[in-house]
Amino acid sequence: MATFPAPQTGILITHFLVSEDIARSRRFYVDVLGGEVVLDKEPTVVALANSWIIINGGGPPTEDKPTVTLTAPDPDATSSFLNIRVANIQDIYQDWSSKGAQFLTPPIDRGPELRCYLRDPDGHLIEVGQTNQAFLEER
Repeated sequence: MATFPAPQTGILITHFLVSEDIARSRRFYVDVLGGEVVLDKEPTVVALANSWIIINGGGPPTEDKPTVTLTAPDPDATSSFLNIRVANIQDIYQDWSSKGAQFLTPPIDRGPELRCYLRDPDGHLIEVGQTNQAFLEER
């Protein structure tokens, strides 16, 4: 069982996502991407590979973020996205597509990497990338 992201020393990184439907997003990150639920409340925490996704509803400013409103993203604009590195992008593309993931395009060879993008149910952009072996050998 995955552990709750609470380090005893140092730091660790989690990715916080605002969701309009937390249960729907939890199902996506678990059933499609293969994560494991660590906390099934609000917020919901899902362990995914070597990281954690925190899924919570939006809300108005609070005392500790007095000018910030949390909202689900505009699907046509983004300033941040989840980047998932994989060993075999074709296998991931086929597996996740068969589970309902809707990719923007199939994987495209961009030179140093093969990559494609999909969105979670709230519109959060997710990049899936595989480094080209030839690129690594050139370095």
